Amino acid sequence: MRARVDHELRRFTDAETEALLAVDEDLAPLAAVLANATAHGKRLRSAFCYWGWRAARQPDSEAMVRAAASMELVHAAAVVHDDIIDDSHLRHGLPTAHVALRAAVGGTRVNPRAASLAMLAGDLLMSWAGQLFTGCGLPGAYLARGRPLWGVLARELVAGEALEILRTAGPPDVARSLKVIRYKTAKYTVEHPLHIGAALAGGDTALRDAFTDYGLPLGEAFQLRDDLLGLFGEPEHTGKANTDDITGARPTALIAHALARATPAERRALTRLLGRGKLTTGQLDLVRAVVESTGARARVERMIGDRVSLATRALAGAGLPAPAHAALTHLAGAVTTRPA
Repeated sequence: MRARVDHELRRFTDAETEALLAVDEDLAPLAAVLANATAHGKRLRSAFCYWGWRAARQPDSEAMVRAAASMELVHAAAVVHDDIIDDSHLRHGLPTAHVALRAAVGGTRVNPRAASLAMLAGDLLMSWAGQLFTGCGLPGAYLARGRPLWGVLARELVAGEALEILRTAGPPDVARSLKVIRYKTAKYTVEHPLHIGAALAGGDTALRDAFTDYGLPLGEAFQLRDDLLGLFGEPEHTGKANTDDITGARPTALIAHALARATPAERRALTRLLGRGKLTTGQLDLVRAVVESTGARARVERMIGDRVSLATRALAGAGLPAPAHAALTHLAGAVTTRPA
């Protein structure tokens, strides 16, 4: 599945970047960033969309693979915008879009013009997502069933990103952190792709409800694992700096749990480091030690396990075809036990 999605994305991106360069060769740096933004990823969102289709007892379809691949362009757009907002410098071990574009505007330091170019790249990627979806080759009547769900996806994705911005550096609160997770990541990673795939296939309300019961806890577990990897993972595996959540003072459930259970001295030490521009190795080790000693890491691991159990139980009662049940069960483990 991943190879098929990669093929469709390369085919589509090559054609679109060629058309962009036909406008003017000066757009080469932008074209390079767009190509890089679509070249990496686990292709989880396309997998969920595809198996949403198959769960509604539709056969394998190249057109459906193209429709599912459009979910990766949504993700690519979200990543480019998110990296600008967070001023993240690494993604997949490579410079993020706004960092890579600094050279194109004549500098190596923070430059509003580079961020503006990256923002436009993200906007174009989202436009490409709709273009690939509507041009996938499925009948128009099928596409009409899925099209309204795109508005829901976009609204809730923006709502989650906006909530994270509004709550960054705010008071720690696990429930508020989980709401950010749900809307910024969980829904567009698992629930919405499943719903879109099922809608394209003509799936009924009961199937959509089962996918919500499966997708929301699993999507939350996915992001909770990402938060743990963000602090404790190795950059050579994750492709990202493991200080980003701390320097950005992001409202993660992991840090909320740590602050809620820290001693006064631990709380003061952790609070001083949240939002600091750079962390030394010693300061990073201190953050990790506080997260460990407060039991926050173990608590988040339990939260992940509980949510995976909820997701797999939802599948058990959904009456899915055996291949779809097997694939979605496998995905529930794959997205929450990954090293990156």
